[in-house]
Amino acid sequence: MKQISEEQIRSDIKKENVHFLRLVFSDVNGTLKNVEVPISQLDKVLDNKLMFDGSSIDGFVRIEESDMYLIPDLNTWLIFPWTAGDNKKIGLLLCDIYSTDGTPFIGDPRGNLKRCVQRLNDDGFKEFNLGLEAEFFLFKLNDSDEPTTEVNDHGGYFDLAPVDLGENCRRDIVLTLEEMGFEVEASHHECAPGQHEIDFKYSDVVDACDKVQIFKLIVKSIARKHNLYATFMPKPVYGIAGSGMHCNMSLFDENGNTFYDENSADGLSETAHLFVAGILKHAKAITALGNPIVNSYKRLTPGYEAPVYIAWSAQNRSPLVRIPAARGNSTRIELRSVDPSANPYLVMAACIYAGLDGIENKLPVPEPIDRNIYNMTSKELRESHIEQLPSNLKEAVNFLKEDQVVLDALGSHLSNNFITAKTIEHDEYETQVTQWEVERYLKAY
Repeated sequence: MKQISEEQIRSDIKKENVHFLRLVFSDVNGTLKNVEVPISQLDKVLDNKLMFDGSSIDGFVRIEESDMYLIPDLNTWLIFPWTAGDNKKIGLLLCDIYSTDGTPFIGDPRGNLKRCVQRLNDDGFKEFNLGLEAEFFLFKLNDSDEPTTEVNDHGGYFDLAPVDLGENCRRDIVLTLEEMGFEVEASHHECAPGQHEIDFKYSDVVDACDKVQIFKLIVKSIARKHNLYATFMPKPVYGIAGSGMHCNMSLFDENGNTFYDENSADGLSETAHLFVAGILKHAKAITALGNPIVNSYKRLTPGYEAPVYIAWSAQNRSPLVRIPAARGNSTRIELRSVDPSANPYLVMAACIYAGLDGIENKLPVPEPIDRNIYNMTSKELRESHIEQLPSNLKEAVNFLKEDQVVLDALGSHLSNNFITAKTIEHDEYETQVTQWEVERYLKAY
């Protein structure tokens, strides 16, 4: 990861005519928040003296303990390529949240992930790498400049223009990301009409989570310039595939990738197998974090490629966990259930603790399922001891409540606030009368 000094930031500000600073952080839901200050406040920002009111942020603190510090991570420094007018540019720094007593705030998702990484380090691991693949839809805007669910193309997987009318927008997103320092590896049309994917290079887990948060912001911003609306909603349209955010994880120590063993039959080490065992054991609780909104469970249904079965394989894409073919330092574990509405900091905290539970307690490793699970009968699923992920948000949250390992990964503050918010969300959903119900029942009864 690049190291950026105060001197470089000051030089960039002068050279690029930066007049505003965005100090960015995430709430418990993974929604980006920011405090924007003029460049005259730079010294205060770099001296870690900028405060904000944390009581107005979901999952943070009560009003009587609202004052909090924004501590910028200088290594996240970047400059937006567009201007705020008169060629005045905007800089960005991702921040950790600290309490007034100078300690990290326990309700900060990013700071909590750093705590989990430290536990990895304490166990002798050097680095936990993550590559994220976030899919999104591009929709048309209506005459009132509001988003619709009307797609702007009818392309399919890897289609080219003119079928893919979003290609120019996607290309503009890629160019912007590269200008901001992202190393983009690929971009393409996904299988559903209007659906796209842009993949950027893996990095250490905190940096990767930072990047996907900024990535979402850039995608939405550039889409608007093309008179389109970008959404990371998991299942915005009935009858077509939803959007996922596959998580490719690898774990290194001083000797290299601990998931690789050149002498094993499948090229995977005992550490890799145990890490997978931990992920599978805690998969139902992780689902609450990786699929955190009511709509997530419209995607997690059989028939649309989203994984719903708790199993693993190096041979096919139907199980929850897949092992891609690459070996050596590229050996990795791919968790396929997560969708892009998730707060990546929370998901990765849970995966780290789940994986460590597998490693430290030598959990039993299920046999890999090397056939298409979607074609298996209910009897075959039972005989193979394959369970399904939770079918709705309420069920997933209930599993989270009972999983002490995942609760410990979040800490009591984050877990309590997350559970409370998601319980309210599901309760509100259950009492809604939908258009489907009106059309189905109004005239029939």
